[in-house]
Amino acid sequence: MRRTFARVLALVAAVAVIPLASPVPAAAGVVIGGHPVDIAEAPWTVALASRDRFGGTRAGQFCGGVVIGRDTVLTAAHCLGGEVLGAPPGQVRDLRIVAGRGDLRAQGGKEIAVRDIWINPRHDSYTNAGDFAVLTLAEPLAAGSVIRVAGAGDASYEPGTEAVVYGWGDTTGGGDYASSLRASQVRVLSDAVCEKAYPGSADGTYLAGSMLCAGETRGGRDACQGDSGGPLVAQGRLVGLVSWGSGCGRVGSPGVYTRASEAVTALGTGR
Repeated sequence: MRRTFARVLALVAAVAVIPLASPVPAAAGVVIGGHPVDIAEAPWTVALASRDRFGGTRAGQFCGGVVIGRDTVLTAAHCLGGEVLGAPPGQVRDLRIVAGRGDLRAQGGKEIAVRDIWINPRHDSYTNAGDFAVLTLAEPLAAGSVIRVAGAGDASYEPGTEAVVYGWGDTTGGGDYASSLRASQVRVLSDAVCEKAYPGSADGTYLAGSMLCAGETRGGRDACQGDSGGPLVAQGRLVGLVSWGSGCGRVGSPGVYTRASEAVTALGTGR
């Protein structure tokens, strides 16, 4: 059955009211073709967590995020929907970001409360357009935790560019969530490839200019459930946020990302 990341998260969240040993909307690795990575190599990668909602074994992790300012985290808008959180995000009292902790079972790093939430009002859950949101933290992170965002026209968006996606999500596409941060090497794909894969259906519609897709033409390397909101990085800069796709690592169904430059431009003009 073809499902977007957002729809799977919503389905899982509906049954995740009781704590689970491995919270399914948790992020456990960049699913297909991933490998472990030390958090020191990607300090701007953070986990979104709510123990009340998703249990404590993995710190309550359910999505990813990326630090673009010392007190500012970008994530996916669909991660903060009521279907996932079980309530409006402002009512989730224990919403935290977990920073500086690669192994979510460990005690290192910081768990920081969220002071303010802004969800893109133009997010369209049917097409998956505008899938980004901003979390303002209650206390700042170190300057070294911030990643630079690639601006519009940056060479890192060019098709064929090698990129890396980070997360704690499903590592097989079958609900196998690891506890330590993982990364997967993919390539930025052309708009033509993505438009052919997603011309418009229940999965979503690929919109060149505001979206970006990445993967391998033969499949096998991709983000998956639980990685939503996490970073896609190319040439040392943030180029995308994990957003949606059909399955995980399937041939002809690359992962789709919110284009980072589009999100930052929208924030600068409309927030």
